[in-house]
Amino acid sequence: MSNWRRWRPAFDSLIFLAVLAGLGWLVVEGADTLHYNWQWYRVPQYLYRFEDGVFYPGPLLRGLGVTLELTGWSLLLTVAFGLSAALLQRSTSWAGHAVARVYVEIVRNTPMLVQLYLVYFVLAPILDMDRFAAAVLALAIFEGAFAAEIFRAGIEAIPRGQWEAGRALGLSPYAVYRCVILPQAVRLMLPPLTGLAVSLIKHSALVSVIAVADLTTEGRNLIADTFMTFELWFTVAALYLALTVSLSLLVSWLERRLPVHGAGRG
Repeated sequence: MSNWRRWRPAFDSLIFLAVLAGLGWLVVEGADTLHYNWQWYRVPQYLYRFEDGVFYPGPLLRGLGVTLELTGWSLLLTVAFGLSAALLQRSTSWAGHAVARVYVEIVRNTPMLVQLYLVYFVLAPILDMDRFAAAVLALAIFEGAFAAEIFRAGIEAIPRGQWEAGRALGLSPYAVYRCVILPQAVRLMLPPLTGLAVSLIKHSALVSVIAVADLTTEGRNLIADTFMTFELWFTVAALYLALTVSLSLLVSWLERRLPVHGAGRG
């Protein structure tokens, strides 16, 4: 048994490498079947270029910048929509509770693409929004409904003793939320909120259907011009993967540095 434990990491690494090699073989064989001509040497010029010692981003990096901007604004609105809906669901107002519940149920049970079209073709002309603002709003509305359930679950996970202690100190309901409940709930909500942010980055690719110049749109345009389907889609996928993995690592680091509050103690 001790020998097996010593060799287990090496065995797992071999399995992992074998799976990667198998996937690579399938891709190469599929491309050979199509008589595909690999042109990886042309990919860097679509990422960046140097002219006279000056760095210029290529179409893919410019698209990546748009994706980051789109994700950043959408994430801010997602948190605002989600927290508002969660607090309304916990409020004593039946009207506020009903509005929040209807919002969450309708948005969570309809496709993101349909909501994007509704915002762009119906709401955007009324509010005089451009396509970028419409994409931000559609993403925030969709992800906000899922964020609402994360916030609600995180708040309800805080023991009742914490609420009672806040009220015993004479704090207002708003102050109890701000000073006592939410700081403790943040640590509980970080892992699911990280998953939500990763989902937001991936869902942002859908805005290419309304011609927002994000990473996916730039990739599609380049493929139409160069016919480098495999190389460019693999590059686009690698850039998305770099974004999501970096975000996960950042949140893991923040989670380790957050102090452990009294959540879980009655």
